[in-house]
Amino acid sequence: MKIGITGSSGSLGKALLKKIGFNKIFRFKGRLENKKKINEWIKKNSFDCVIHLAAIVPVNIVNNDKKKAFNVNYIGTKNLIDSIKKHSKRKIWFFYSSTSHVYKVGNSKKKEMEKTNASTYYGKTKELSEKYILRNKKYLSVCIGRIFSYTAKKQKNYYLIPSLINKLKIKKKIIVFKNLNHYRDFLTIEDITSAIKTLMKNKATGIYNICSGKRIYLVDLVKAINRNYKKNLKFNSNSKSTSLIGDNSKLKKIGWISKNTNYLKYIKNYSK
Repeated sequence: MKIGITGSSGSLGKALLKKIGFNKIFRFKGRLENKKKINEWIKKNSFDCVIHLAAIVPVNIVNNDKKKAFNVNYIGTKNLIDSIKKHSKRKIWFFYSSTSHVYKVGNSKKKEMEKTNASTYYGKTKELSEKYILRNKKYLSVCIGRIFSYTAKKQKNYYLIPSLINKLKIKKKIIVFKNLNHYRDFLTIEDITSAIKTLMKNKATGIYNICSGKRIYLVDLVKAINRNYKKNLKFNSNSKSTSLIGDNSKLKKIGWISKNTNYLKYIKNYSK
């Protein structure tokens, strides 16, 4: 297969390249807002599939420049779809890396058929992109993966877990954490790349949650990491507890198996 990929320089992109191999993979290295560059890339290569990972992700970064996030995450995706429609010589398999942020936080496990109601502006850009992709699915074999929380060794410090680790490294007797009264669904990056590989192998179409299906309390997450630092911890939270957990039964039905049996143990070893 001849594979095109965007976002290959990110932590997920790099991990995925290692997982599926570099043979016949063509990386898009321009800006998604540049229609000319996208058209050149699509016209030059006769892709069997395109994996679209590129996006501005961290919620705080997105909120600091919503216009840029909209242009990259939505307009960039629209440019890519429009170029494939116009220039691709075949109906390609198209994987779109979406997010759990398209869902509204709530106590029940999120299923793919649930109506989206983005919980963040980042999620809104992804929700809009999903809708545009699905409106054009007659031109593509569309697969949307809604990825829940994860971390990676080289993830930037503004992501949740690296920021927690860095805070625990501060030379203070007592470390105070705020607003961690929440439950989230965490995967290892290895599980995410294996899920994408499984979806690609099966040429799966439709929407799939890529998640563990397990609830992790963020306070417990910090405590697990802190076993390596042995700091005195204090937790302050005036916010209402929220939960964002996915149902992964649809993904399991096509043969994906998670190796994430105990994320708290994994993150303890990871954060050494």
